[in-house]
Amino acid sequence: MARYTAEKSPQVAPDSEEEFSGSSDEDYDSDDEQLHFEERIDPTEENPANCSDENMAVSPSSYHDPNHTDSDSENDQPVRKKARKNKQAKYSQSTMSWKTETEADTIPQTLRFLPAREPGPQLRSADSHSPMSLFKQFFSERAVSTLCDNTNAQAAKATAKGHKYKWTDVGITEMYHYIGLVFYMAMVKLPSIQDYWRQSSIFTVPFPAKVMSRERYRTISWNVHMSHPDADKENDKKRGTSEHDRLFRVKPLMDTLRLACKTIYHPRRNLTVNERVVACKAHTGIRAKPTTFGFKLFVLADSSNGYTVDFSVYTGKNNFPSGHGLSYDAVTSLLDRKVLGSGYHVYMDSFFTSPKLLKDLLTMKFGACGTYRDNRKDCPRNADNSLSNESARGSIRWIRDGPLVFVKWMDTQEVSVCSTIHSAYTGDTVQRKMKSQGTWRTKKFPCPAPVTAYNRHMVDLSGQLLQYYTAQHKTMKWYRKIFLHFLDIAATNTFIVHKELHGDVSHKEFMEQLITELCGVSQKVAPKRVYSDHVPVSVVDLSSDARNVASDGRRMCVVCKTVYAKRQKTPWKCQACDVCLCLQLNRNCFQEWHRYV
Repeated sequence: MARYTAEKSPQVAPDSEEEFSGSSDEDYDSDDEQLHFEERIDPTEENPANCSDENMAVSPSSYHDPNHTDSDSENDQPVRKKARKNKQAKYSQSTMSWKTETEADTIPQTLRFLPAREPGPQLRSADSHSPMSLFKQFFSERAVSTLCDNTNAQAAKATAKGHKYKWTDVGITEMYHYIGLVFYMAMVKLPSIQDYWRQSSIFTVPFPAKVMSRERYRTISWNVHMSHPDADKENDKKRGTSEHDRLFRVKPLMDTLRLACKTIYHPRRNLTVNERVVACKAHTGIRAKPTTFGFKLFVLADSSNGYTVDFSVYTGKNNFPSGHGLSYDAVTSLLDRKVLGSGYHVYMDSFFTSPKLLKDLLTMKFGACGTYRDNRKDCPRNADNSLSNESARGSIRWIRDGPLVFVKWMDTQEVSVCSTIHSAYTGDTVQRKMKSQGTWRTKKFPCPAPVTAYNRHMVDLSGQLLQYYTAQHKTMKWYRKIFLHFLDIAATNTFIVHKELHGDVSHKEFMEQLITELCGVSQKVAPKRVYSDHVPVSVVDLSSDARNVASDGRRMCVVCKTVYAKRQKTPWKCQACDVCLCLQLNRNCFQEWHRYV
């Protein structure tokens, strides 16, 4: 049950030429995130000065006489500490106790599902949509044209600096060919880029050389650019100020892709919010932290098929516009009610889940469910009748706090889930294998409704589909790693939409068809030349002059010369091999030659 364990989410800081700040594990519960991660503690416990005299149960003996000296006031300190302790004990007693599955929970109010559009692809299913045409919905010719312009500008800048390679401006068609080769390399894995153009080897792959040369592919890879280099320079001058945009180099294509993801497909009711990491070791120009190993993205996906509805790139721990912390803002920024509608159910892991977030989502007409960490603010702790290490497997405890229900369930370890859309227990069961008297047997255990729903919907299908045929490979620039990830998102979403429109097509078959269309070739290869092509024909053109029939155009037979060291001439040659060969009653060099062809 690894899906719902409360593990710490990895901290990621992108490798780049720009200034990207990351955060280590210790940074999560500090600085700007303090409001979001602080523990539920009585304010008077942390700061006794906040306790007014009216609110403190003070005994008559602790009455403060104005005539007392400073030394007398020192005697009041134990009394104040005792009063604080009494108040803490009173606070602890006022906390709710955990209930069991035998106690009935109230049924939460059902949110009416009102999507902004009909869920599913926003294209006519009656029309025929090829993989190429659907891919262009995400990578349109207009977006690729901008990509070509910026790539050509970057190449011109590089050649002006003295880079010695031949460059001709790339066009839209050639850029689609380049993207097709990137996807081809994602399906046909070889150790290095050079291996795709290696000749005279049993491991030779002939297809890439038919699309473009190796040097052309490499020069495009070196210069592919999503923003204009001159604009990059102006943005870099603003580094260290609030006007500096850390994602400037990927912004043009990212904005286009995000808009396309939200326009072409409308999600069904159950959504997931996940973290996604794009591994990157590119040079950043700044000292990286030990935990730095890539980019972090926050992704909103359709739970039913893994379609990426929206995403955002993490740019630093200080970018919290609401003041409630990274995890709060990551979720609320992805859930746009104007775009989605209302009544959606959102599932998330313990990095995002907090009582405040779930309550605020409910006011926005979004139900939510997710695993939670006990030390989050407003989560019940130290309550009576809680689970312990000795609790039996299948034990259930729950507490309802208004619209929120907090559930604890003992599986192989304790599981904590919070929800605004489920009752605590509705009679669900799960099967687990138990070893009894040396044999394994299947046994049923009661399972809380929020845990059952979480396990059903909180599956990262989006991340799984992206990894099957990912375009990621080594590159020297951080923004090219994100460019490759954009290609992964576009290809995966295209596959999902194609499957929704045209039925079951395997991911492999779809990618093969997409690659052939992008590269502008046919998926069928030319038939191999067969023996019937090897037929004897005259060395010279046929002539009606009978006087030259015996001698005209005779050439030296290759077999006679190389094998028998004889100088025999023949008027015949092989049509396919274009080699002169004897074809006589007493010798058949033609047949002997083709034994070894």
